[in-house]
Amino acid sequence: MSLRPLFAGWGIDLPTGWDAIEVGTSAGIALLILLLSWFLARWARPRLYQLWLDKAGTHGEGLGNRIGPILRYGCASFFLALTANIWPWGNHAALLLGIILAITTAMLVLHVLRGLHMPGWVSIPVTLIVAIAIISNKVGGFFPLTDALERIGFDAGTRRFSLLSLLTLTVTAVALFAGVRLANRIIEHGISRMKDLDATQKLLGQKLAGITIIVIAFFVGIDIAGIDLTAFAVFSGAFGLAVGFGLQKTFGNLIAGIILLMDRSIKPGDVIVVGDSIGMVNKIGVRAVSIITRDGKEHLIPNENLMTQEVENWSYSDRNVRVRIPVGVSYSSDIKLAQKLMLQAASDSPRVLRSPKPNVWLSGFGDSSVDHEVLVWISDPESGIGGITSDVLTRLWGLFQEHGVEIPFPQRDIHVRSMPDNIVIERRTDMQDKPA
Repeated sequence: MSLRPLFAGWGIDLPTGWDAIEVGTSAGIALLILLLSWFLARWARPRLYQLWLDKAGTHGEGLGNRIGPILRYGCASFFLALTANIWPWGNHAALLLGIILAITTAMLVLHVLRGLHMPGWVSIPVTLIVAIAIISNKVGGFFPLTDALERIGFDAGTRRFSLLSLLTLTVTAVALFAGVRLANRIIEHGISRMKDLDATQKLLGQKLAGITIIVIAFFVGIDIAGIDLTAFAVFSGAFGLAVGFGLQKTFGNLIAGIILLMDRSIKPGDVIVVGDSIGMVNKIGVRAVSIITRDGKEHLIPNENLMTQEVENWSYSDRNVRVRIPVGVSYSSDIKLAQKLMLQAASDSPRVLRSPKPNVWLSGFGDSSVDHEVLVWISDPESGIGGITSDVLTRLWGLFQEHGVEIPFPQRDIHVRSMPDNIVIERRTDMQDKPA
């Protein structure tokens, strides 16, 4: 039984004669291209993966893990497109090549977008749009599809808002966003590998490069979407007022962050004190500086505050910091021995630097003790000063116990100048009533 009448009833015309030969030839060529692309991707993946790590590093881990599928579908799409255009295929063969090309191109777009960590609700619709556009081009060209999409919409003044413009804007925005993210990763890794720049200069270069890429992408997107920039002239005054009032703090923090990176007064890794917050600078962002304290809490301090308030930077020009540890000994103790033991306890602590050497100062004579200060230097202020203080005092406690040096505690002598007679009599009566 022939299937031709059945398919003809469904409106499907099966190829015959030369058309059937063309369909078989195109199918064989497409299968060969897919096999060759698979072997090529398998051979080239390790080499390209290493090259990608060198160029993008850990900034592009998403694309690096998908380098095999991207290479496989990219090669297949390229050779299929070449095959579909170098020979005047018939309708059936062109449709078959178009369907396979649409699938491979859609898979290529999907892997690229997912490798750039684009969410599924964005990558999947864009992939379907690309596939439908390629198939439509092979079936009857773009014009029937674009005309149908253009008819679905409405007019607002002299401008037409249609489904076609919405899809064009969506695909353009996604493509530009993916391009910006990819360019940022490559540039960030390239700047981070520059040995002539310190950490602050690298961070500043990455921030400026990111802003430049975003500005370029904005104007490219405006040009692709066909938006006339003169249309924004009407809103320029209102936008300026919004920036002046509503976004004043945002732009102020942005400029302050760039200034902090340029003068290098505060850089990642510094230990700073801002008000009651003490910690290590983890990141200088567009809006705020991230400071991690020894308690593991992360404080976000606006950039403007670091420009206008007094800030202590413990590692601005030198990472060595002196720590003062108060110690008191009894008046009856051997002061020379106590000071010697203080120096020994400080020198035995592993975090204390040997140069400058620890020192002991007699700071005053207190009510119950002879007050001293043990002065030690450390080179790792990001580890905190509580730990070094505790370590030195713990060692000193053991040395004082071993050598009999007394650590005083408050004592008070009470002199009673007068007391009511009845209290004295009662006390004496109680003492007389006690049995011998």
